[in-house]
Formats: sequence, structure tokens, C-alpha cells
Amino acid sequence: MTTRCRLDHIAITAPDLDRGVAYVSDILGVAPAGGGEHPLMATHNRLLRLGDAAYLEVIAPNPAMAMASSLAARRRWFELDEQTPATLPRLAAWVASSDDLRAATAGASEPLGEIEQLTRDGMRWEMIVPRDGGLVLGGAAPLVIQWGSGGRTLTRLADTGCRLRRLELRHPDAPRVEALLRSIGFDDDRVVVAALPAGARPRLVADIDTPGGPRQLGAD
Repeated sequence: MTTRCRLDHIAITAPDLDRGVAYVSDILGVAPAGGGEHPLMATHNRLLRLGDAAYLEVIAPNPAMAMASSLAARRRWFELDEQTPATLPRLAAWVASSDDLRAATAGASEPLGEIEQLTRDGMRWEMIVPRDGGLVLGGAAPLVIQWGSGGRTLTRLADTGCRLRRLELRHPDAPRVEALLRSIGFDDDRVVVAALPAGARPRLVADIDTPGGPRQLGAD
């Protein structure tokens, strides 16, 4: 069977959840809300629906939680342990949903990590997470998820009038990023790869329609 992946959500990282929410609210004019905790990774989040097929997650370390004992020697996902109190919120990562996570892992042209079992508020999912907590290809590579029982996060979010039009993956080795996406069966016209000069830092840029007009995350 051919694996198929599509964009699931984009992730804003921040050293403090409230700062991450304020960052998104200042740019989009709409504040992420709801969300919850990830006991396995000692993180918490807030969420914003971006249409019928994507959402935005603001994610930060949860100071009230410790990493699960099974992961005590590991780092938090999304490079959250690399942040300092002075780190600015940013569009750091994105997540692709797969219909066959194990096939995507086996076929990937880059090592994406290990499959973890996660739960939150009755939802269950599996996700490929780098053991060192890093972002593969500087965040241009997706973390890959397969939703299980209990539904998807997107279906629980209210429509706030925001729509993701385009996610641009900017990287100095664009062919390498494109090869990875092909290898995991990624097929989604909303995601495009753009070349940066050699040595430039990879970055993500999201074009989002809001009730107040078009906005960009990651362009600053």
C-alpha cells in the first residue's frame, strides 16, 4: 500500500505558553485557546483552527510537570529544551498526518526519530519524534503523526474565521527537503519548498487569511 501524508498542523514554540499565545494573537488578531497537557513530554499547548484541514498549535514546556520517567534521559520535542527565557516565540515546526506511520518511518529518506504513543483528553495518537528533541532539517522536515481512537484535535476546535493558505518550507538544500516529502508519501498543495542561499538558516512561513485580512507567521 502506498503511504499518504498531508499537512496536519503548524507549531509555534515558546519558552512560556502565555508569550506564545500573545505572539500569535498580535499577528493574527485571534487568540489560540483550549488545548491541554502532554504528560509524556511535560508540555502544554493552546490551539487555533485554520480551516477544515489544519490548525495551529502553540506549545511550551509545562513548569508544573516533569518528563515521564520512561523519557527521563531524553529531550522534549520541538527543541523546547534548547530555549531560554529570552527566546522569542516562533513558527518552528509542522506536523504531517500519515495513514501508515510505520511505512512512512521505514521509507523516509532522513532519520525522523522513534514512534511514541501519546494521549490527551481521550484522544490517542502515534508520532515520530527525534530522540534528541531536535527538528530534522532545521524544521523543514515534518514530525509525522497518525491519529488513532478518540478523533483528531481539529474536529474539537471552533471555527474562528482563520484559514491556512500556504506553508512555505525555506531551506538551503531544497532538493533534499523535496526528496524527504516524496519518500513519506506527502501530497498537499498547501505546502511548498523554497530555496535559500547556502548556509542560511531554514525557516517556515505560513500565509493565513484572518477576519482582519491576510497575515504571515514566520516572516519576521
